[in-house]
Amino acid sequence: MGLSLATAERWVERWERQQQRYAVDREERFTVIADVVEQAVTGRSGRPLVVDLGCGPGSLAARLARRLPDADIVGVDMDPLLLELARTHHADAARYVDAMIGEEGWTHALRLDRPLDAAVSTTALHYLGPDALHRTYRQLAALLRPGGVLVNGDHFPHDDTALAGLAGASDTATPSGDALAHEDWDAWWTSVADDPELADLHAERRRRCRRLQSATGTDSAAHLSVAAHERLLRQAGFGHVGAVWQYGDSHVVVAIR
Repeated sequence: MGLSLATAERWVERWERQQQRYAVDREERFTVIADVVEQAVTGRSGRPLVVDLGCGPGSLAARLARRLPDADIVGVDMDPLLLELARTHHADAARYVDAMIGEEGWTHALRLDRPLDAAVSTTALHYLGPDALHRTYRQLAALLRPGGVLVNGDHFPHDDTALAGLAGASDTATPSGDALAHEDWDAWWTSVADDPELADLHAERRRRCRRLQSATGTDSAAHLSVAAHERLLRQAGFGHVGAVWQYGDSHVVVAIR
């Protein structure tokens, strides 16, 4: 039996609140990403094709769908629980694909029928290890049309440790008087685990996370600076690369194919 709409709405709303704790600039970052994608597809014929990498419960896909109602959006994630929330709560925003980014054959699972106009991501790609990230950047460069864009919004540490401390301090939200405003990442997942309607999805998520950790260890790209990402993107075949927006350690990095 599928997830009820009421349950999906409740948990996606709580997701949005807990994510706001980690980035006071979150809505502005979404807007910048949408601005870049809209600019990249303006004046082109046909329906724009966009892939949302690590789409989670559909937060970015839903915002892009509202901005670009004629676009075909494909959301991809390996988390079965978040994908089911997206499919239920944001059913019309995107076509959702269950695949692990960077894994062998993941791009074939997308079933794309034409080159991409844009690939977007927000706070997702840092989970990949540096080698997997480089490989993924090369794969995306091959999927994008000439002039297509890769737009990645995330927290990128500064190479300068003094600046890193100052930047990180400016990018955290202060909880309000709302009871749920104090719910963080761990508390959200703890509460999800207690919802009987999500029990099977949560159990499957835990199995996948254990397999992923066993296969990849603890290495991730979370420590890579903007400059390091820019080097990897140029090595992957992107011609123009740089940050187009910053708030604290939160950046939007754009790479043009």
